[in-house]
Amino acid sequence: METLKIIDIQERAVPIKSSIRNAYIDFSKMTASAVAIVTDVVKDGRRVVGYGFNSNGRYAPSGLLRERFIPRLLEADAKSIVTEDGSNFDPFKVWDVLMTGEKPGGHGERSVAVGVLDMAIWDAVAKIEGKPLYQLLADRYRDGQADDKVFIYAAGGYYQPGKDLSALQDEMKGYLDLGYNVVKMKIGGDSLEEDVRRIEAVLKVVPSGRSLAVDANGRFDLETAIAYGKAMEQYDLFWYEEAGDPLDFELQAELGRHYHKPMATGEDIFSMQDARNLIRYGGMNPERDYLQFDCALSYGLVEYMRTLNMLREYGWSSRRCIPHGGHQMSLNIAAGLGLGGNESYPGVFQPFGGFADNHAVVDGYVTLPDTPGIGFEAKSNLITLLRSVAE
Repeated sequence: METLKIIDIQERAVPIKSSIRNAYIDFSKMTASAVAIVTDVVKDGRRVVGYGFNSNGRYAPSGLLRERFIPRLLEADAKSIVTEDGSNFDPFKVWDVLMTGEKPGGHGERSVAVGVLDMAIWDAVAKIEGKPLYQLLADRYRDGQADDKVFIYAAGGYYQPGKDLSALQDEMKGYLDLGYNVVKMKIGGDSLEEDVRRIEAVLKVVPSGRSLAVDANGRFDLETAIAYGKAMEQYDLFWYEEAGDPLDFELQAELGRHYHKPMATGEDIFSMQDARNLIRYGGMNPERDYLQFDCALSYGLVEYMRTLNMLREYGWSSRRCIPHGGHQMSLNIAAGLGLGGNESYPGVFQPFGGFADNHAVVDGYVTLPDTPGIGFEAKSNLITLLRSVAE
């Protein structure tokens, strides 16, 4: 059998600009990298191309991709990145090639660049095998048992010019009308008093506090985080997310001594090692709290599986993982490896946010298409963009 080959890799920085803002940044100049890994494999008369991109909140790592990681992968010996029988690419071997010459630590934007290419490789691998990625993962790691639907929540509630309490309420009611049971809003971009008014306005239109999560995007110092916690504990919210800096594990642990309802964090932790430090020192409760690691920002699925193995060693269930990002890659991981759910962006970050066309949200859950690969081909606005990168 002739060795499979990668014959080209293309990258493009794509704007996802928007007028919205959270407690830390606005998204007016935000970009993402979209990549296409073109292989020499032909299936059903079409060349297999694997697609990938990075999640919102981190800018396109174009320089790292073009100067370091894409050349490294293209220059690799073809036999060094395929399975032992040569029938497919091996994402773990590809990951090792990408990280050749990279010192440990300092995860930063490097983890985003690797995550983009890792997503594209897994897309290609599943297409070559002729399976949806979630089923491929279930077959390899879960005795073939994929979840037939995945819990998702609607992330929104951003600060926007001219957006008053009535507009915020209308937005959240719109998510409920789409089939979501849990919605999320931003806090920390205004005063505590104003944010309490915003929270209470939303609570008037959702079934209960358990239908609302809040997200501070790491804005608070310890004193402010505790003050918000004391003000919000009465509402029994779905979770209180990323109160302080994502690597301030002492702040997170101390907050947990004052706020006794569910908390969530992890979307800005980009490696298994940092995730392990969160578990060791962040005071997170495996029976109550949620972890939001996003493979598209943290070295990809190869590293995410290492993180899941670490969590098991520390007594955490994969069901406590609800990834950030609102994209189809995490949705496949959730269904294939048994996570607790996935974020969703019904109104923003298009075309990357959202899932397959014609798969509506029903009672807070969504199903996945049986399209081989990650399923980008079942999302019309996204596959149009991705194919333009390859062509």
